[in-house]
Formats: sequence, C-alpha cells, structure tokens
Amino acid sequence: MSNFPFLSVLTVAPLVGALVVAFLPRHRPELAKQVAFVWSLLVLVLSVVMWVSFNAGGDRFQFRESYSWIPNWGVSFTFAADGIALVMLMLIAVLVPLVILASWHDAESSKRSIPVYFALLLILESTMIGVFAAADVFLFYVFFEVMLVPMYFLIGSYGGHQRQYAAVKFFLYSLVGGLFMLAAVIGLWVVGGKTFDWQALSQVDISTGTERWLFLGFFLAFAIKAPFFPFHTWLPDAGGAAPAGAAALLVGVLDKVGTFGILRYCLPLFPEASKWFAPWALALGVIGIIYAALLAVGQNDLKRLVSYTSIAHFGFIGVGIFAFTTQAGTGAVLYMLNHGLATGLLFLVVGMLISRRGSSLISDFGGAGKLVPVLAGVLFFAGLASLALPGTAPFISEFLVLIGTFTVNKPVAVIATLGIILAAAYVLWMVQRTTQGTLNPTLTEVDGMRRDLNLREKVVVAPLVALIVLLGFYPKPVTDVINPAVQATMDDIGRTDPGPSSVGTVQEAGR
Repeated sequence: MSNFPFLSVLTVAPLVGALVVAFLPRHRPELAKQVAFVWSLLVLVLSVVMWVSFNAGGDRFQFRESYSWIPNWGVSFTFAADGIALVMLMLIAVLVPLVILASWHDAESSKRSIPVYFALLLILESTMIGVFAAADVFLFYVFFEVMLVPMYFLIGSYGGHQRQYAAVKFFLYSLVGGLFMLAAVIGLWVVGGKTFDWQALSQVDISTGTERWLFLGFFLAFAIKAPFFPFHTWLPDAGGAAPAGAAALLVGVLDKVGTFGILRYCLPLFPEASKWFAPWALALGVIGIIYAALLAVGQNDLKRLVSYTSIAHFGFIGVGIFAFTTQAGTGAVLYMLNHGLATGLLFLVVGMLISRRGSSLISDFGGAGKLVPVLAGVLFFAGLASLALPGTAPFISEFLVLIGTFTVNKPVAVIATLGIILAAAYVLWMVQRTTQGTLNPTLTEVDGMRRDLNLREKVVVAPLVALIVLLGFYPKPVTDVINPAVQATMDDIGRTDPGPSSVGTVQEAGR
C-alpha cells in the first residue's frame, strides 16, 4: 500500500463528498446528513489504512506524491507526511465524523440550507488535510488561506450571537497573517533558487539577516493562527460564536496549523533564526499560559471559557517547541493531538449542554447534574482531561513538555507549571457552577434540561473518552510515530539533548 496515493485521495475525497451533499435537495436534510457522515467514515477508514502502512522506522517523509502545477514558478502538487503530519491527519479523520454526528440538529435553527452546512464541514476537512499533507511551500500557503473560507461561512451563517462580527474578525486576523507569510514565501522562492519544494529549500544556505526576516514572516502568520499571546483575541469571539461542532474543529484542529507550521517550516528552513528568536517565543508562551488561564477563571460564557483554556494550552505547546529538546518537542506534538481530543470533547459536550438550556451563560445553570447526570459526568471528565489529570492523555503531553523544558530552562518550566494550578481553578469552578450545587429552579422549566444524552450523543462522546483514557495510559503507539520526526527536526536546527537520549525517556514514559 506504500505506493497508493493516500494523501491526494484523502484531500480530494471530502471535496467530492461536499459537492454531492451540497446538491442534494434542501427538502431532504436527513439524506444530506447521512451522506456526509458516511463520506467522513470512508475518509476515516482510508486514514486508518494509511496509519497502518506508515513505517515508523523508515524514511522521514512517506507517501510522497508530486504532480506538476505551475512549472514556470516551480510549483507542484507535492504531498508527503512525516510522523507529525500523520498524527494530525488521524486527528482530523477521527474528529470530523463525530462533529457531523454531534451537529445533527445545529443548522436547523439558522434558517439556512442544512445540506450546505454539512458540505462546508466536508470542505473544511479537505482543506485541513491538504494543509498538513502539503510538501510544497506554495501549496501549503494556498491551503492555509483557502481553509479560512468554509470556517468563515460556518461561523458567519450558522453561528450564534455576534456571529458576523466574530467571522469577520477571524477572517481578517488570519488574512493579515497570511499576507506576512505570502511576503516570506516570495522571499524564500527568490533566495531558494526559484523553487517551492520543501526538501530542496531545506538544503539552501540563507544569510543571517534574510533568514531572520523570512522566519518572522512565517512565525507571525503561525502565531496568529495558533493563536499565541498577544495575537489571540480573535479566538474567544470565533469560538464563542461558532456552532459547537465547528468550534471543536476550529480549536481542535484548525489552530494546530500554526504550531505545525512552526515545526515544519520555521525550524527546519530557518534554524539559526529559530534559535535567535527562541527566548522571545518562550516568553510569549509563558505569558499566554498565565494570562489566558486568569481570563478563563473570570468567564461567564462556557464557549469563551473553553476558548481561553485553549490559548493557555497553546502556550504549553509553544514552550515545548522552542525548548529545543526531543522530550519537550515530542510532548508538544503529543499535546497537539491530545488537546484536539480533550478540547474537542469539551466543546461538543458544552454544545450539548447549551442546546438544552438555550443559553451559554454559566450563571443560567447550576445543579444541572441532577437533571442530566450522564451529560454532567462527561462534562466533568472532559474538564479533568483539559486540566491534564494523571491518567488522561493531556497529562503525558504536559509532563513531557515540562520535564523537557526543565532540563534546559528551569525558570520557564517553573512558571509554566503555575498554569496547571490555574487550570484546576477554572475547570473545577466551571463544573461546580454548571452541574453541581443547588439546582437552579429555572432549569426545571426548560424541556431540554430533562433530556440526558441520547444514543447518537453517546456515540459521539464514547470514542473520544476511550481515546483520552487509552492514550493516558499507553501513548507508545503514537510516540513511536512522533519520535523520529521530532528527532529529525532537532537535527535540522543542530540541537541535541543535554542528558540521556530523549527517545529512550519518551519510550519509557509511553510504557
């Protein structure tokens, strides 16, 4: 199966499915939902086959394909996946079918086309797969920008309060970041011998001053997309206004393009500039952890609270990347996966709670666990996973980031650890105010609050709960895939670990 064009097929398949769904009759919304779900399952099956076919001990980049596109510019449809990209592709394949199931009734109150809503989800899946699979810098940029379009319409047409403001703000922030990247892409093409091929560009020797400017162009785009402090203000608005399913993909996958881009493009293509900017990036990561956690504590809107928690988590990922150790790097990549699972689950469960109450304000709840005990239990579990409780997948990620950072930068690791304490505060207080304590009398007057999780919703949350627990106790199958790619990235920038082999440390942690 190693010669099968997995990446191009995975990129095109959801787009074809979106066209089929979009042209289904508007008066048959159930058919559109069913076709979209089945199509996303086909993508999942193909992704599982690709995962099994990947040789963790083989070449760094596998499943490579290249098709000529614009020969005069040196642009081609080139796809390839290392362990980091493969993990993110699997995250997409797992989350999209669950989001479609969770969003079964989300578009019904918008008075917009239901088939178009599910078509947009499939288009978003196609562009997300493309951006992680691209091995041509120009192709990556195209997917980076096109990815904004379906999310813009999902927020602006199907979102909640202030959806248009949030959609425009999301689009403008990302577009400005994309303009910085475009300038850097053009500059890279000029100094790189008029090619956009990643492997060719990784061998180019760039002068120090030029390298720093090019790094900055890429980094600003990725910092906005992630988002890192102080480029984060669009996320609470977009996450708060987006439908729960779209918000789960926005925070669970879309934002990971920023941290993935730093690992794939900034570090290998601009190694000296990466080391020169590292102290500033670490400072932004630490500030983001503490600042976002403090803001999360004071939120009264559930979806905005979850959005702020994600900004804090991205601070941990940024610290892990710029610590430049394989322990921290592997922890950062694993955090990208585990954050997608845990925060995706948290957003979906919060969406289920909001749809029943008809409000996202925490003050409108109180004692809800007495009416919907199963839903409250899943919310509690998702919150514990978000604060990295031992036994859940995010704990392994956070532990590796902190221990890998501590070996080279003790002050950063110590300050970042304070974020764990603040995470316990905002998660436990959120759970206590929504599902615990005295029952809010107004909840008994809401019909939706008398319905606990139905079968469809249980099917949505069960796989995510299972994966969070499984990877919390046995992450080795994932770390074995991640380790070689992270080690290769560290080799690109000429960094080695200060102590014993980090690969052995990570493998022991995996066991």
